[in-house]
Amino acid sequence: MLILSHTEVEALLDLDRLVDALAVAMVDLSRGRASTPPRVAAAVADRHAMLAAMPAFLPSSEALTAKLVSVFPENTARPTHQAIICCFDPANGAPLAVMDGTYVTAARTAAGSVLATRLLAREGARVVSVIGTGVQARSHALAAVRLPGIEVVQVAGRDHARAKALVDELLDAGTTAAALPSIEDAVRSADVVCAATHADAPVVRREWLRPGAHVNSVGYNTAGKGEVDVETMRDALVVVESRSAALAAPPAGAVELARAMEAGAIHADHIREIGEIAEIAAGDRPGPTDRDQLTLYKSVGVAVQDAAAAGLIWDAARARGVGTDVDV
Repeated sequence: MLILSHTEVEALLDLDRLVDALAVAMVDLSRGRASTPPRVAAAVADRHAMLAAMPAFLPSSEALTAKLVSVFPENTARPTHQAIICCFDPANGAPLAVMDGTYVTAARTAAGSVLATRLLAREGARVVSVIGTGVQARSHALAAVRLPGIEVVQVAGRDHARAKALVDELLDAGTTAAALPSIEDAVRSADVVCAATHADAPVVRREWLRPGAHVNSVGYNTAGKGEVDVETMRDALVVVESRSAALAAPPAGAVELARAMEAGAIHADHIREIGEIAEIAAGDRPGPTDRDQLTLYKSVGVAVQDAAAAGLIWDAARARGVGTDVDV
């Protein structure tokens, strides 16, 4: 069995190919061609945390995988999301590899937001604001520069020093970037907002959003109101990876959707899947025709995204002879 470290996984995963692979995977999910049973999780109540298991079979990637991921929102000295991914041979069930899933989780989540932005954001979007300063915020900031037309990446969060450190990293990489003093300023000045927080109260508010803004929300919270307010949910075209996953009860689903539905602001038929939109794209821009229409991609993470990423990593590892073989 092959063991792949965080460093090896990061070197092997091509982020542009990942976005393309996710587009196929999300269509497969919406069409019922992928097998993704509901995520199960063991709660660690005193830490407001969980350990989740996410198996999937994705035929288009020939990937049979299971991810174990811990989510500990109170972590400060290490990532809030930590994971491993186990890969199996879809022909005979034999274990093939165990790879770091922490980088995969961050990368595939950001790649999902890139895909959603390509499909939903209005033409001419040039300013991205990242709300948050953790691992997911970093991955989204680095991914944002891969979007066509994006000229400026702004970062804001509760810890301005950490926001400034992330901006310094972007500047060192040649990206035009700025750390803004307030979250409100960052949201108000953005064409695309990427919210990546554990906030239990909204950091994205309807009155702050420009007409036609696009919001990617990947933050995790189970007990509060979440990082996006009900009014934004009400007024936006809401898109998710999977209705069943996003509308599941905590800790699996999106608390923002739950609160909006409790308030009567949205209903299940208000929500579309990104795979449905990707399928009808067919080379054309499928986003809203009304330039003032808000769009919102609410991500809870689904196992086929991990499977798509793991398939790319496995293929690259075999081609390059990377990894450590062990007997188990």
